[in-house]
Amino acid sequence: MFMAAYDWRLSFQNTQVRDQTLSRIKNNIELMVATRGGQKAVIIPHSAGALFFLHFMKWVEAPPPMGGGGGPYWCSKHIKAVVNIAAPFLGVPKAIPLFLSAESKDISLVRAIAPGFLENDIFQPQILQHVMRLSHSWDSTVSMIPRGGDTIWGSLDWSPEEGYSCDQKREMKNSTRVTNPARAKSAISLTRSANFGRIVSFGKDVAEAPSNDIDRIDFKGAVKGHRAENRTCRDLWAEYHGMGFEGTKAVADYKTYTAESIVELLHFVAPKMMARSTAHFSHGIADNMDDPKYKHYKYWSNPLETTLPIAPEMEIFSFYGTGLPTERSYVYKLSPTAECHIPFQIDSSANDEETCLKGGAYSVDGDGTVPVLSAGFMCAKAWHGKTKFNPSGIRTYVREYRHSPPTTLLEGCGTLNCAHVDIMRSFALIEDVIRIAAGASGEELGGNRVHSNIFKWSEKINLQL
Repeated sequence: MFMAAYDWRLSFQNTQVRDQTLSRIKNNIELMVATRGGQKAVIIPHSAGALFFLHFMKWVEAPPPMGGGGGPYWCSKHIKAVVNIAAPFLGVPKAIPLFLSAESKDISLVRAIAPGFLENDIFQPQILQHVMRLSHSWDSTVSMIPRGGDTIWGSLDWSPEEGYSCDQKREMKNSTRVTNPARAKSAISLTRSANFGRIVSFGKDVAEAPSNDIDRIDFKGAVKGHRAENRTCRDLWAEYHGMGFEGTKAVADYKTYTAESIVELLHFVAPKMMARSTAHFSHGIADNMDDPKYKHYKYWSNPLETTLPIAPEMEIFSFYGTGLPTERSYVYKLSPTAECHIPFQIDSSANDEETCLKGGAYSVDGDGTVPVLSAGFMCAKAWHGKTKFNPSGIRTYVREYRHSPPTTLLEGCGTLNCAHVDIMRSFALIEDVIRIAAGASGEELGGNRVHSNIFKWSEKINLQL
């Protein structure tokens, strides 16, 4: 076993430039295979490590100086399986509030419990602005922005998870009892569903309104200008000091943002960060994989703009937890105007149990960090069989682990805990990993095992494969 650590703050290609990290991993895999009589390696990436290793598989076969020069069959020769654990292949919506307001649902709940605590003059500049300044300096965090645009994550009126109920018992009851099509249509109409495709909405009323009723003003033409009162706050202010009142108002006046317009929004509010980071990452969908531009490393960690290696004997697994509320979209509001304050924040007063809205965040099924859609879609559909993203037909498997929290304090985090990090302690997952490392194939493991609606949701996504 070789532990492959890397500096996760850097863009993936820059880990090679500064630390030769990709070369070190290549050399260690080659050494392991050579000293074990040619037995291939099993790679086990966790979380963002899955994107890092996706980048590695392109880098190792690409010619120098951009790549590692291993040749087109290096992965086929050296890798038996890639066991991705809690992989955010398509990004995570919770990256958006990190960039916009340096917060998450947890921060918004702190605001609800202790109003004014984070906004006072002592704590706010030291906490949220500092987090924002740091996050805007880490190029790797841009790799977490949702990928695939509205095709994957949905539009103002549609999302793959539409109809999802956070009361899973009720959802199961509805799906099993309602068999008559007419009754099914009636049952659906009685249950309100969140517009998950609206990743950011300024106001709960905007998040719920029919799209035709939303009067939006395009923010991209707004005139920016320095806020006079923020010129003393630049050490903490990131790029917001250049927004001006008109720029801030324009962002709110656009009302609601989908996955595609979110990227445009980030270019507007943080142009320096995005200009630097988008030289290393991309978030679109490739139309023509033969286009020479996809040979550039900025596409290598986006599974929708790169191809898997030619390695028909290799297997790729996606292991992840389910059963935990996982942030999917947000209700925002303008912050009170004050010196050095971030101009936007999650509206912690926005709640609606029926649409899975709590503390300003709408939730879907996932592991508490990565939604099921991001972790499972590639293996469930986009890589399944021979596709333009998987030209050699590498076999893919989805293995879900149902979260069950510990029942007593004596259990600690528990062996059935399948939250994003705690899943590494899951006995069921550890057993599956060991069996693969000992030689078992995906079929011998039992093939796919799912608890969520990942296959149903994947089928709703209209993606040419």
